[in-house]
Amino acid sequence: MPEDEEISELEEFFYAGADLHGEGKHIEAIEVFDRCLARDSEYKDAILGKAMCYLAMEDYQRAIELGQRLVEIDPEDVLSYTNLSMFYQRAGMIEPAEEAGAKARVLDWKRQLAEGDAVGPPPEGPVKLPGKER
Repeated sequence: MPEDEEISELEEFFYAGADLHGEGKHIEAIEVFDRCLARDSEYKDAILGKAMCYLAMEDYQRAIELGQRLVEIDPEDVLSYTNLSMFYQRAGMIEPAEEAGAKARVLDWKRQLAEGDAVGPPPEGPVKLPGKER
C-alpha cells in the first residue's frame, strides 16, 4: 500500500475513534485507536486519543502510562508534557504534575528562543506597570 494511503487509513481510524470518544463511547473508541496503533504503534494522535478515553473513564494510571509513552516517542514535544501533567493532576499526583508542567514550559521557552520569539525569562522583583508610578 502506498504511504499516503496508509496515512489516510490511520487518519480515518483516528477520526473514527475521536468521534466515538466525543459521543462518550470510550471503550469502542479505544478499540478503534488500538486498530490504528496496530498499524503504527507510534501514531501519537491515536495514543493521545486513547489516553483521553482512559482519562474520561477515570483510569488515571493507564492515561499516565500513555502520556509517558508520548514523552518517550517525542521528548521535545511540549504538548506531550502538558498532557502528562494534566493526567498526573487528575490522579492527584501533584509533584509529578508540576515536574511535567515545568518541563513543558522549559521546552516551550527553548522553542521560542530558537524561533526568535522569546522575550527572556520573567523579571525578578516587582514589576512596574506604565502609568502606575508611586
